Amino acid sequence: MNLRVILRILLGIFFVVAGANHFRAPDVYLGMMPAWLPSPSLLVNISGVAEILGGIGVLIPATRQFSGWGLIVLLVAVFPANVHVAMQGYMPGFNLSPMLLWLRLPFQVVLIAWVWWSCIFPGRIETLD
Repeated sequence: MNLRVILRILLGIFFVVAGANHFRAPDVYLGMMPAWLPSPSLLVNISGVAEILGGIGVLIPATRQFSGWGLIVLLVAVFPANVHVAMQGYMPGFNLSPMLLWLRLPFQVVLIAWVWWSCIFPGRIETLD
Protein backbone atom coordinates (compact mmCIF):
# COMPACT_ATOMS: atom_id res chain seq x y z
CA MET A 1 0.00 0.00 0.00
CA ASN A 2 1.49 3.36 -0.98
CA LEU A 3 1.42 6.66 0.87
CA ARG A 4 -1.46 8.07 -1.19
CA VAL A 5 -3.69 5.12 -0.31
CA ILE A 6 -2.74 5.25 3.37
CA LEU A 7 -3.48 8.98 3.54
CA ARG A 8 -6.78 8.44 1.72
CA ILE A 9 -7.83 5.85 4.30
CA LEU A 10 -6.86 8.21 7.12
CA LEU A 11 -8.78 11.00 5.40
CA GLY A 12 -11.88 8.83 5.17
CA ILE A 13 -11.64 7.86 8.82
CA PHE A 14 -11.05 11.50 9.82
CA PHE A 15 -14.18 12.73 8.06
CA VAL A 16 -16.40 9.87 9.25
CA VAL A 17 -15.34 10.46 12.86
CA ALA A 18 -15.65 14.25 12.53
CA GLY A 19 -19.10 13.89 10.96
CA ALA A 20 -20.29 11.48 13.64
CA ASN A 21 -19.11 13.96 16.26
CA HIS A 22 -21.69 16.47 14.92
CA PHE A 23 -24.36 14.14 16.33
CA ARG A 24 -22.46 13.11 19.46
CA ALA A 25 -21.69 16.68 20.56
CA PRO A 26 -23.89 19.06 18.56
CA ASP A 27 -23.55 21.90 21.08
CA VAL A 28 -19.89 22.31 20.10
CA TYR A 29 -20.85 22.90 16.48
CA LEU A 30 -23.89 25.01 17.31
CA GLY A 31 -21.63 27.30 19.34
CA MET A 32 -19.39 27.72 16.32
CA MET A 33 -22.18 28.95 14.06
CA PRO A 34 -22.26 32.65 13.17
CA ALA A 35 -25.55 34.28 14.14
CA TRP A 36 -26.27 35.34 10.55
CA LEU A 37 -26.61 31.71 9.37
CA PRO A 38 -30.17 30.36 9.35
CA SER A 39 -31.25 27.08 10.99
CA PRO A 40 -28.03 26.27 12.88
CA SER A 41 -29.22 22.80 13.97
CA LEU A 42 -30.10 21.86 10.41
CA LEU A 43 -26.75 23.12 9.13
CA VAL A 44 -24.87 21.15 11.79
CA ASN A 45 -26.78 18.00 10.81
CA ILE A 46 -26.25 18.57 7.09
CA SER A 47 -22.53 19.15 7.54
CA GLY A 48 -22.26 16.06 9.76
CA VAL A 49 -23.99 13.86 7.19
CA ALA A 50 -21.87 15.39 4.40
CA GLU A 51 -18.68 14.62 6.31
CA ILE A 52 -19.72 11.03 6.96
CA LEU A 53 -20.79 10.41 3.35
CA GLY A 54 -17.70 12.18 2.01
CA GLY A 55 -15.44 10.14 4.28
CA ILE A 56 -17.02 6.90 3.10
CA GLY A 57 -17.09 8.08 -0.51
CA VAL A 58 -13.35 8.74 -0.72
CA LEU A 59 -12.75 5.07 0.09
CA ILE A 60 -14.86 3.84 -2.84
CA PRO A 61 -13.08 4.18 -6.21
CA ALA A 62 -16.29 4.88 -8.15
CA THR A 63 -17.25 7.80 -5.87
CA ARG A 64 -13.79 9.01 -4.83
CA GLN A 65 -13.47 12.01 -7.14
CA PHE A 66 -17.06 13.20 -6.61
CA SER A 67 -16.66 12.80 -2.83
CA GLY A 68 -13.35 14.64 -2.93
CA TRP A 69 -14.95 17.61 -4.68
CA GLY A 70 -17.83 17.49 -2.22
CA LEU A 71 -15.47 17.59 0.75
CA ILE A 72 -13.59 20.53 -0.74
CA VAL A 73 -16.87 22.42 -1.17
CA LEU A 74 -17.78 21.52 2.43
CA LEU A 75 -14.43 22.73 3.77
CA VAL A 76 -14.91 26.05 2.01
CA ALA A 77 -18.51 26.28 3.24
CA VAL A 78 -17.60 25.74 6.91
CA PHE A 79 -14.70 28.19 6.84
CA PRO A 80 -16.88 31.13 8.01
CA ALA A 81 -17.73 29.16 11.17
CA ASN A 82 -14.02 28.64 11.84
CA VAL A 83 -13.37 32.37 11.33
CA HIS A 84 -16.28 33.10 13.68
CA VAL A 85 -14.70 30.89 16.36
CA ALA A 86 -11.36 32.67 15.97
CA MET A 87 -13.06 36.05 16.21
CA GLN A 88 -14.95 34.94 19.36
CA GLY A 89 -11.66 33.88 20.90
CA TYR A 90 -13.05 30.57 22.16
CA MET A 91 -14.33 27.29 20.84
CA PRO A 92 -17.25 25.73 22.71
CA GLY A 93 -16.25 22.58 24.55
CA PHE A 94 -12.50 23.23 24.27
CA ASN A 95 -10.00 25.25 26.25
CA LEU A 96 -7.91 26.53 23.35
CA SER A 97 -5.98 29.78 23.30
CA PRO A 98 -7.29 32.49 20.97
CA MET A 99 -3.97 32.35 19.08
CA LEU A 100 -4.45 28.63 18.42
CA LEU A 101 -7.93 29.33 17.06
CA TRP A 102 -6.40 31.72 14.51
CA LEU A 103 -3.58 29.32 13.71
CA ARG A 104 -6.06 26.54 12.93
CA LEU A 105 -7.57 28.54 10.06
CA PRO A 106 -4.75 27.70 7.60
CA PHE A 107 -5.35 24.02 8.46
CA GLN A 108 -8.40 24.24 6.15
CA VAL A 109 -5.97 24.73 3.26
CA VAL A 110 -4.00 21.68 4.41
CA LEU A 111 -7.22 19.63 4.51
CA ILE A 112 -8.22 20.83 1.05
CA ALA A 113 -4.77 19.92 -0.30
CA TRP A 114 -5.01 16.51 1.40
CA VAL A 115 -8.39 15.84 -0.22
CA TRP A 116 -7.18 17.08 -3.61
CA TRP A 117 -4.00 15.00 -3.61
CA SER A 118 -5.54 11.80 -2.31
CA CYS A 119 -8.84 11.88 -4.22
CA ILE A 120 -8.78 14.21 -7.22
CA PHE A 121 -5.21 14.83 -8.38
CA PRO A 122 -4.73 13.16 -11.77
CA GLY A 123 -2.46 10.20 -11.84
CA ARG A 124 -2.54 6.50 -11.40
CA ILE A 125 -5.73 5.38 -9.72
CA GLU A 126 -4.97 3.00 -6.90
CA THR A 127 -7.46 0.65 -5.34
CA LEU A 128 -7.61 -0.44 -1.74
CA ASP A 129 -6.42 -3.93 -2.73
